[in-house]
Amino acid sequence: MTAEVVIAPSRRFGIISALGIVEILAWGSSYYLSAIIAKEVAAEMTWPIAWAVGGMAVGSLISGLVAPKVGRLIAARGGRKTVAGGSLVLAAGLALLGISVDLVSFFAAWIIIGLGMSATLYNAAFSTLGRIFGDKARPAISTLTLFGGFASTVCWPLTTLLMESYGWRSACFAYAVIHLAISLPLILFGLPAEDHQPESAKASSGDVTSDAPPVHRLVFPILAVISIGCDVISSVISVHLITLMTERGYSLAFAVSMGMLLGPAQVGARIIEMTVGRKLHPIWTLIASVALTSTGMVLLLVDFPLPGVALVLYGAGNGIWSIARGTLPLALFGKDRYPVVMGKLARPGLIAQAAAPTITAMILSGAGVVPTLTMLVIIGLVNVSLAVGLRRVSR
Repeated sequence: MTAEVVIAPSRRFGIISALGIVEILAWGSSYYLSAIIAKEVAAEMTWPIAWAVGGMAVGSLISGLVAPKVGRLIAARGGRKTVAGGSLVLAAGLALLGISVDLVSFFAAWIIIGLGMSATLYNAAFSTLGRIFGDKARPAISTLTLFGGFASTVCWPLTTLLMESYGWRSACFAYAVIHLAISLPLILFGLPAEDHQPESAKASSGDVTSDAPPVHRLVFPILAVISIGCDVISSVISVHLITLMTERGYSLAFAVSMGMLLGPAQVGARIIEMTVGRKLHPIWTLIASVALTSTGMVLLLVDFPLPGVALVLYGAGNGIWSIARGTLPLALFGKDRYPVVMGKLARPGLIAQAAAPTITAMILSGAGVVPTLTMLVIIGLVNVSLAVGLRRVSR
């Protein structure tokens, strides 16, 4: 059994706030980094843009491959040491990215960044909160996503400022220093120490459904497929939103300003979910998430004259997906299996997420914006159907 750490109410918000700041910096310096620096990297290295974007794909692939191991580490040893190690690895990867001179060293840096991503981004953070707060982790997970929602809003302008002032390499070095000077102390002094717990047979084998009723064994694969769809859409928009909008004739400045709507939309939707949805089962958060995301994609496809509306809807859906991905497995599988389940769920989504930006870059360059957005709409509608089906199965 996973032992819960007794936390005084006065410390609860401090723990969540420390981890929240870490999330902003981790997402902004990894997942959201390529959206800003990819074109500059491609221009300096004289590479196709797909190669520059491919770095983040490699990072996501590595993150997905090691995610189950990270989940088992958190289940056995707690989150503080695991997330602190991830922050150190992120700093090392970003420093190596800043000195990369060819494709081999560039991808090697992203491999290291991917290892850091697996131990610092949402899956690791949610598992850490589950380890600390147990069955009472849902409010903490929801609150954490409020911080994470500001990652692009904070870090896209910051990365742009650093890149335009000092170059993309210096931006990477700056983020490496930020992880060492800010993130690491927040983790070490902000998160509670946890006793080591022996890994259970389920944690060691990764089998999280072997003793479940047959119908309930459908829950995990359905949730995994939904996770793949959501992660594909999210990765494509985070990397290619600016290109999608500029190819539609919008200026770069306008596209960036529209992209900055995503953060507030995510945060606003999460606040609403925390207020209205906290009394509902997390399955309803999932259904609302995929419905909003699909509507936003449809509006982008039809070139709705107010693109900000489409992006707000997408941002809202993506925002509460972050809550659903953290709270629904906790409700369906329980606190003892939670870190391991989160690690197993992360793998297929992150692998698909790794391939999606590169494949999308080829579709964009070959077929254009409309086929790309059509693909995202189809994925979104499939997710809506699966989410409704998941409610029936899990019930």
